[in-house]
Amino acid sequence: MKSLRTIALKEAQARISPEVKAPSTKISDFYGSNVFDKKKMRDFLSKEVYEKLISSIGQGELINQEDANQIASAMKTWAMAKGATHYTHWFQPLTGSTAEKHDAFFEPSGDGAIEKFAGSALVQQEPDASSFPNGGIRNTFEARGYTAWDPSSPAFIMESAAGKTLCIPTVFVAYTGEALDYKAPLLKALAAMDKAAVDVCQYFDKGITKVNASLGIEQEYFLVDLALFNARPDLALTGRTLFGHISAKGQQLEDHYFGSIPERVFAYMVDFENEALKLGIPLKTRHNEVAPSQFECAPIYEEINLAIDHNQLLMDIMEKVARRHNFKVLLHEKPYAGINGSGKHNNWSLITDTGKNLLAPGKTPKNNLMFLTFFVNTIKAVHEHADLLRASITSVSNDHRLGANEAPPAIISIFLGQQLDEILEEIEHSRLSKKIKEDNGLWLGIPKIPQILLDNTDRNRTSPFAFTGNKFELRAVGSSANSSAPMTVLNAIVADQLTKFKVDVDKLIKKGDKKDVALLTVIKRYIKESKDIRFEGNGYSQEWADEAERRGLSNIKTTPKALDAYVSDKTTELFTKTNIFSKRELHARHEILLESFYKKLQIEARVMGEVTNSQILPAAIAYQNTLIENARGLKELGLSKDAIATPLAIIEDLSKHIGIVKSNIDAMLEQRKKTNAIEDTRDKAIAYDEQVKVYFDTIRYHTDKLEQIVDDSVWPLPKFRELLFLK
Repeated sequence: MKSLRTIALKEAQARISPEVKAPSTKISDFYGSNVFDKKKMRDFLSKEVYEKLISSIGQGELINQEDANQIASAMKTWAMAKGATHYTHWFQPLTGSTAEKHDAFFEPSGDGAIEKFAGSALVQQEPDASSFPNGGIRNTFEARGYTAWDPSSPAFIMESAAGKTLCIPTVFVAYTGEALDYKAPLLKALAAMDKAAVDVCQYFDKGITKVNASLGIEQEYFLVDLALFNARPDLALTGRTLFGHISAKGQQLEDHYFGSIPERVFAYMVDFENEALKLGIPLKTRHNEVAPSQFECAPIYEEINLAIDHNQLLMDIMEKVARRHNFKVLLHEKPYAGINGSGKHNNWSLITDTGKNLLAPGKTPKNNLMFLTFFVNTIKAVHEHADLLRASITSVSNDHRLGANEAPPAIISIFLGQQLDEILEEIEHSRLSKKIKEDNGLWLGIPKIPQILLDNTDRNRTSPFAFTGNKFELRAVGSSANSSAPMTVLNAIVADQLTKFKVDVDKLIKKGDKKDVALLTVIKRYIKESKDIRFEGNGYSQEWADEAERRGLSNIKTTPKALDAYVSDKTTELFTKTNIFSKRELHARHEILLESFYKKLQIEARVMGEVTNSQILPAAIAYQNTLIENARGLKELGLSKDAIATPLAIIEDLSKHIGIVKSNIDAMLEQRKKTNAIEDTRDKAIAYDEQVKVYFDTIRYHTDKLEQIVDDSVWPLPKFRELLFLK
């Protein structure tokens, strides 16, 4: 009987690349065609309701029931004209993926039916809150929860072969009002950032009344042939290969990065990009990444809430379209050992309603000072809350990637580039005059900063948080993550720091200092206080780890302990005073993230035990039996001991690895049983990390040795060389 691997390989090799056809129209002709955007709002709504909706989007003003009815009716009319039959509240629960429950537009009426979509259905729905991760906020018998419309993210139509559905982005909260999703706290953090940033902007420009945080998300991913994916239980159930010897050819020739895109992959990219563009996702870039079968796509910058919604939607689109091309998308941070993993680089900046990027230096000293204010406050915020930022990007899958040779280390530091680092050094050590010269175009105490271009500084891939010309790039976010978690933290800590900055500056002004002297005095102090977080060198080096320890910077390498930052007194004070999280919500989130961590390791341990016992060891023993028969036959022929030595040596080698694998699998499964009995969630997560996971590498090492010995024709799992190089 043919093995599943043999069948899968034949199926994969028979793939024919579909013909790649250019769009029949310009992108601008169909971009956003499936989005209820401002243009369509204007077409379908009265002028009065349209203006109220725009005000709600921009200023957060409430929409009354009468206006909600008109908006719902307009959405229904537009969606049905596009072929939609159902609607859903589209939300982001703490599972890490999106959720939706579809309802038909129609309602029975007499002896027929009518299409109906009321404002009440638009504004609020009631999914079961106890069936999603809630960290103890809701009991099983306390099922009620609410999804509530987020007007700032436009409704859209999701297409599939079976039909079309109107999707309405929403927040998800418990009956008691506590957040059970990623979006609700993010919106609160963005509101806090807006207020704090505008207050500080008033020192420089009274015309600024709103500040939006912007975000560009670079999404890395792997592709694997669907048949080969289905023949790997570890990939299918955990998202990564728990076994597999590194391919002789991997990424060492550096020939894949920015190389010619394989035709079959190119067809897939064009397909999912077109679907994304119809949904208003502004994809701009596509290219091969460093590892074989690894790729990247990246959009143009958007307001953070919309950028994250679009990224979550994009991951869903990529997965659905991949099936049409007989691919599987791997978004796990480290699907293959020995080659680069995948990240989701978050490029963050602050944009005013006057169009100014607050992290882009201007050509005048006044703009230099405004830039320095937001630049230095961001550095100070990360310095003060480095452990919390570390916690926001941690996960069981990202633990495999952080600190490897393609991702930043677990030590949070900031890279500025030589020029800006020298400028901050100069400010820190300069003498500050109490008199400001207004006539010569320069302030004393601050060096002139040239207009900094995007390529002013080299990129430091070893830095978790790097300044890249007019934005900060948080490189440590994992490819499968919802960026809401780190962006909620980043905006919250910067908002808090800006609030403290205004208090510090106002105190000096009240004492009689001129405004600009007060600003520079506080900036100078912050530069000195946050200096330890700045690092310009190689983040992978042991020298940096030693230096970071001397500086007092944390190096928390695993998720369970990194997550402690979510429930520290410092974090609780930060989030409760800004009303982003209550103490109960923080502890619930901590519980949910710990549960997710140990449950994923639990699944990996079970898969490792099952695949080893039912596939790998039987294949190894079967080959061993073949060699035993061979040795016996050679002996019966009367050949010398030297002639029999080779099969006997291989048999002995097989026996050694089989024995080690079996004993470690048994010990790991026994330890898993003991760990499952632990009641405290944090203790259980740490035990899985330190007492169960520790067996994984040993088991893998010896199964990979077996893979190198066992006859290729009987090895049950597709090998790395087959998975990584797409035909």
